[in-house]
Amino acid sequence: MPIKKIIENYPYIAYSKPILEDKAILERAKYFYEFMDTRRSVREFSNFPVAREVIENIIKTASTAPSGAHKQPWTFCVVENPEIKKQIRIAAEEEELQSYESRMSSEWLDDLKPLGTDWHKPFLETAPYIIIVFRRIYEFDDEEKKKNNYYVQESVGLACGFLLAAIHDAGLVSLTHTPSPMNFITKILNRPENEKPFLLIPVGYPAEECWVPDIKRKELEDICVFY
Repeated sequence: MPIKKIIENYPYIAYSKPILEDKAILERAKYFYEFMDTRRSVREFSNFPVAREVIENIIKTASTAPSGAHKQPWTFCVVENPEIKKQIRIAAEEEELQSYESRMSSEWLDDLKPLGTDWHKPFLETAPYIIIVFRRIYEFDDEEKKKNNYYVQESVGLACGFLLAAIHDAGLVSLTHTPSPMNFITKILNRPENEKPFLLIPVGYPAEECWVPDIKRKELEDICVFY
């Protein structure tokens, strides 16, 4: 019988999960890999509406990600208002134009050529939702004193990974967009000073005619080493 863990003033609950046979575990792992391998970044979105409840559940899934000291240092801002989406697109394209014309190195631009990207970002208005993930650098206590969050970058990155997997699992498509700098998003959405924009993710259905680059992922031996 397992020993109940007791830490004074901090309750614990027993963790339980069905133990599967090796064959079932292998089948699940293989299925999930093959399913996730069909995920692609999409730049051609349909404006077909998506139920808000779907987005709510996707975000709740993202919030199950682990975080430093369980601080959950993230805010997910969901933009569906057409006027706000338009403001975001205009500001993002201004930054992207400067990046493509003067900020990016020639090597960077060459690496982007197979993806066919440029500074035009129509998907920011076409997609029914934009999820903007903010990292919360610190919090305020009841006396308005700052309280640190820990491993914020890593924690928010993990949450974004969960978010992208949940979007794919729901049958929707997404794109990770990082116009740099992203300070304009903070101003447009009037976010507090403890929040910094981390990632901008259009979410919706793919356009009726949708093309993605024919790219390949690295082989296992190129990304994994067993010891």
